[in-house]
Amino acid sequence: MRDNRIKKSSPQAPSGGNSAHERKPRASIAIADVVSAIQQRRLWLRLGWNDILQRYRRSVLGPLWLTVSMAIMIVSLGLLYAQLFQIPVDDFLPYLCVGFVVWGYFSSFLIEAGSLFVASESYIKQIRLPYVLYVCRATWSKLIIFAHNFVIYLGVVAYFQSWPGLPALLALPGLLLLTLNGALSTLLIGMISARFRDIPQVIGSLVQILFFITPIMWKPDVLKERIFIAEWNPFYHLLQVVREPLLGEVPSVATYAVVATITLVNFVAVGLFFARYRERISYWV
Repeated sequence: MRDNRIKKSSPQAPSGGNSAHERKPRASIAIADVVSAIQQRRLWLRLGWNDILQRYRRSVLGPLWLTVSMAIMIVSLGLLYAQLFQIPVDDFLPYLCVGFVVWGYFSSFLIEAGSLFVASESYIKQIRLPYVLYVCRATWSKLIIFAHNFVIYLGVVAYFQSWPGLPALLALPGLLLLTLNGALSTLLIGMISARFRDIPQVIGSLVQILFFITPIMWKPDVLKERIFIAEWNPFYHLLQVVREPLLGEVPSVATYAVVATITLVNFVAVGLFFARYRERISYWV
């Protein structure tokens, strides 16, 4: 009799019977998390700025050390590879400069995403904050560093007097798309890395490989009949939506189509993953 009562009091739901009912609250909670993070922008703006201050505390140049080291590397590699590829320096150096600056910005999302939630364990376990707030915080600090490194580009175009003109305005929506994809990737990688701690090492290795197979230090034209290797590389198109306007050119329709597709897929996939596993982040860290 006792077993019968237990079975009657806790019947199992049929498979998939409540799936729609369960997805709706999860989606609502995930959306509320995003909205709450946006509303608390003053907090993550301050936290992101504080991250920069803490990282370069008691440093004379602060984040400008990154700018100086990157400028030296760009000039050195630019002069060398211009000779190797037999390309005029005034044509190759701006191309290399923009590629390095933009790639450094986007790759920082991928490389540092692994520590997004793990490094914020004390916050997550003591203060109830929206998880997207940590993504906004990381994105803001990366934008600050990108602004510092952008000075290199201004110096290069000023030296060669190769101002891009009106097409440069297209770099703003391109940067917005690049930042959105970087933030979405940060959220996804951050969640997976909280569960599997080996992921950051894997991502770091993949980023190194992507750096060499993506047209950053070389132009796609050198591939000649194998140029499809560059054109089928999604990271190439993510770079182009920012790089081409800064070089005075308008990105192709194909580039915008590829980036729009990547953004849509990222948004849907990461959104579903976040809605499904958001509640487990506090346990994983």
